[in-house]
Amino acid sequence: MSIDKDLDELISNEIITTETANKINNYYKAKKGNNANKLFIVFGILGAILVGLGIILILAHNWDNLPRIVKTILAFIPLVIGQIICGFVLLKKNRNTTWIESSSVFLFFAVGASISLISQIYNIPGNIASFVLTWMLLCLPIVYLLKSSITSLLYIIGITFYGCKIGYWVYPRIESFNFWLLLAAILPYYYYLYKNKPKSNFMLFHNWLIPIAVLITLGTVANNNEEIMFISYLSLLGVFYQIGNSNFFQQQKFRNNSYLILGALVTIGLLLSLSFSWYWNDLQVHEFQFNELRDYSELISAILFFIISFVILIQQFKKELLVKSTFVEYVFIVFTLAFFIGLKFHFSSIIINCIIFIIGILTIKRGERKNHLGILNFGLIIITSLVISRFFDTDLSFIIRGLLFVSVGTGFFITNYWMLKKRKENEN
Repeated sequence: MSIDKDLDELISNEIITTETANKINNYYKAKKGNNANKLFIVFGILGAILVGLGIILILAHNWDNLPRIVKTILAFIPLVIGQIICGFVLLKKNRNTTWIESSSVFLFFAVGASISLISQIYNIPGNIASFVLTWMLLCLPIVYLLKSSITSLLYIIGITFYGCKIGYWVYPRIESFNFWLLLAAILPYYYYLYKNKPKSNFMLFHNWLIPIAVLITLGTVANNNEEIMFISYLSLLGVFYQIGNSNFFQQQKFRNNSYLILGALVTIGLLLSLSFSWYWNDLQVHEFQFNELRDYSELISAILFFIISFVILIQQFKKELLVKSTFVEYVFIVFTLAFFIGLKFHFSSIIINCIIFIIGILTIKRGERKNHLGILNFGLIIITSLVISRFFDTDLSFIIRGLLFVSVGTGFFITNYWMLKKRKENEN
C-alpha cells in the first residue's frame, strides 16, 4: 500500500490532520530525492572512472606503434580534458556534487596516467614511491579547489600506500616523516567536513579511513626500539576511544562510531597478544640505545601520544563523559606502568591479564545497564578470548580447561537468557 493511501486512511479516520499528512508526504518526497541524488553521485563517479580506464585501454592497444611526439600529446590529453572540465565545474557547477566529484576523480586519475606515461616515453628514472608522492602532491589542490571528498579519500589511500612503501616494504627503510606531513595536509579538509557536512557519507568514510591509515603507518616510525611502540599504539588507541566517547560521536549510530570501535577492538587485540610472556621476556633482555635522532622516534611518538591521550582524558573528566567507564580509556596509563615494571620484574603479564578481565566484566555490566545484547556479548567474548589464550599458555590439566570452557559457555547462555527475559518483563 502506498504512503498516499495510508495517509488518506489516517485522515479519514481522524487520526491525523490534513496539515500533518502534507508534512509527512513532503518529508518522504525529500528523502526519496536525497537517495536519488546519492545514487546519481555514485554513478557519476563510477562513470568518470570507467571513462578514464577506457581511454587508457584504447591508447595501450596501439601504444607501441605511435611516434614519440604523438605519445607525448596523447599523454597530456586526459590531463587537459580533466582540467577543462574542472574549470567548467568551478565556474558553472560549483554547487553540484555529482559534477564536482566525477570531474575531480577523472582529473585525479588523469594526473597519475600522465605522470606514468611521460616517465615511460622518456625513460625517466624513479620508483613507485616517488611516483605516488608526486601524484598525491599534484592532486592535493584538487581537494581544496573543488571541495572533492572522493579525491580526499583517494589521496588518503595513496599516501597510506606511500607510507607503507617507504616504511615497511623497502630496505634500507626510508624516513617516514613525509607521510605525516602529507596526512597533516588533508586534516583541514577533514575539519571542513566536520563543520559543514557532519552527517554525510563522505564524513563517515573519512572517520573510518583516517584512523585506519594512522594505525597502519604508525609502525613506520619504529627503528631500533620497537618494544616502546606498544606504548604509542595503546596511547593512540586511547585517543581514538575517547574521541568515540565525545558528544559528536555518541549522537551517531554505533556502527558509524569508527573511533570507538577501532579503539576498543584493537586495544583488546593488542592486550591479548601482550598477555603472553614473549613480549616481556624480550623486554628484559633488550638494551635500549639512543645514539642518533632517528633512534628517538619511537620514544618521541610514545611521549606525544601519551600526552595527547592524557589531556583528552582530563577534559572528559571535566565534562563528566567517563562516569560509567569500561576501563579501556585508562589502558594506556596502566600499560605504561606495566612496561616500566616489566623491565625488571616478571609479573607484568599478570597485570595485562587482570586488565583484560576487568574490561570484560565492566563491558558486561555496561551491556546490562544499557540493555544492549551486542555490548554484553562483546564483554563475554573478551572473557572467552582470555580463557582461550590461557588454554595455550598454561600447564593446566584438560579437565580444568574443559571446565573453564563449560563455565564460559554457561555464562553466555545464562546472561543472554536473563537479558531477554528482562526485556520481556519491561515490555509487559
